[in-house]
Amino acid sequence: MGRRLRIRHETRVSYAEAAISSHNEVRMTPLTLPSQTTLDARVTITPATSTWSYWDYWGTQVTGFDLMDPHGDLSITAVSLVETSPPAPLPEPTGWTEIAERSATTRLLEHAGPTARTAVAPDLVDAAHEVALGLDAHEAAVAVAEMVADRVAYVPGATGVLTTAQEAWEQGAGVCQDIAHLTAGLLRGIGLPTRYVSGYLHPDRDADLHRAVAGQSHAWIEYWAGEWFGYDPTNRVRADESHVVVGRGRDYGDVTPHKGIYRGAASGPPEVTVEFTRLA
Repeated sequence: MGRRLRIRHETRVSYAEAAISSHNEVRMTPLTLPSQTTLDARVTITPATSTWSYWDYWGTQVTGFDLMDPHGDLSITAVSLVETSPPAPLPEPTGWTEIAERSATTRLLEHAGPTARTAVAPDLVDAAHEVALGLDAHEAAVAVAEMVADRVAYVPGATGVLTTAQEAWEQGAGVCQDIAHLTAGLLRGIGLPTRYVSGYLHPDRDADLHRAVAGQSHAWIEYWAGEWFGYDPTNRVRADESHVVVGRGRDYGDVTPHKGIYRGAASGPPEVTVEFTRLA
């Protein structure tokens, strides 16, 4: 059964002293895909300023804006209305030989190799190969994701945005970003093109209609086995009607929800809140 979700994502930045100017990019607008339709989406900036939108190289909608006057605070509010649908039954995956051939000769190559955030040690890739031995692509993706989830506990605040997949594995704790990076790195290591997905996950599958619940941004992966298939290694489930895709890339750096530069004194970490309301 599909869902209609309203998502409110607010980011607040407070500066120790007024920022002289700032230049920003926001990736908070859900995509329209076969599995989801964005019915409405808007991004509001305070202090008020003009914005512009474009699609980046990875197919994510970006909202850009500049603030050229001094400002002590910055608030970004993204509100979207999205209809989602359950995933279709898994078809037979493409064989490993064809996956290897396509990975070497198409744009899949961009999602077949490591990045600074997803690189893992050779012995860890060898362990993933052993876990995936004799399995088809669907089975291998789940087995490697289970390997990661068994090792890396989900612990909010255990890592930062610069933590690498290898560091998360070694400390045995991380957040969804780390678990997605690690899973992507290992799946790429065994020959399965994999992309990092940034978006939202409704935290309560049985939520009452019209009741707002607190949530957060989320990250998971999509692997290619004839087409792209989503899997959420943090929660050990296929990506489904509770997941809302905002962007895909090689790693977090390609789909950062908010990034920019400013002139002024150092600021503290941003305050981020995400609220979901199920409407149908």
